Amino acid sequence: MALDGCHGTVRVAFDGDKKCLRATIRFPRVSNLAVIVNRLRRVFDLTADPSAIDAHLAGDPRLAPLITARPGLRVPGAWDGFELGIRAILGQQISVAAATTLAGKLVSLYGEPLEPSLKTAGLSHVFPSPQHLTAADLRSLGIPGARARALSALSEAVLENPDMFSPRQTPESTLERLKALPGIGDWTSQYILMRAFCEPDAFPAADIGLMRAMASQKGQRPTAATLLERAETWRPWRAYAVLHLWASEDNASVTDIYTTKEKITNATTLTP
Repeated sequence: MALDGCHGTVRVAFDGDKKCLRATIRFPRVSNLAVIVNRLRRVFDLTADPSAIDAHLAGDPRLAPLITARPGLRVPGAWDGFELGIRAILGQQISVAAATTLAGKLVSLYGEPLEPSLKTAGLSHVFPSPQHLTAADLRSLGIPGARARALSALSEAVLENPDMFSPRQTPESTLERLKALPGIGDWTSQYILMRAFCEPDAFPAADIGLMRAMASQKGQRPTAATLLERAETWRPWRAYAVLHLWASEDNASVTDIYTTKEKITNATTLTP
């Protein structure tokens, strides 16, 4: 992580005996500890009440068996909103594995090297800042020109409005700003809202995985409009329904979203 001009690292592991997460934080300023801990709480969705969410969603016969299979499933947050936005654009219309490779290439080309004392196997850079990506020729990643322009547009937007990913922003204003940028449609905007803002009711209705998971016994898939109508009873926890439906696909390209979402062998950037 990079915060206030300093580098650090964090390691999080599951304590099976006490059923909790243990975080090991290496950072030179104790005064930044609260910011780091708050980010970790967001990444692991620790403010959620899984029992209340499960009870609400279990009223739908399609979701009930999924909740029984994975009780307490949470929606993973994002360490940094800008990073999540860039990775969401990189992942458009390609597999999770391909998007991971692209993100790793992006960081190795444009990320800031981690301080030598902090480098370990798999941790070498912090995620590129908006300044670095705005100045870069992102076509060097080997991606379509339109996608490179979308990455640059998001970087420029964050430079112009540093509070773009602040939790103080309303979901409505955030969606409006994101969808106004080239190459960012409703799916990407809703996904960013779900992960970067921990919006519990975010819902990418046009997601092909959701349509496949909600297909009838005859294999007929619902339209985005039909799915939106069905999801009305899931409010205000539609994002959690999304995670259950994605998980039900038993597909690595889907389940990686919440089980191995940080496989990239780089560190990340943390902004206050």
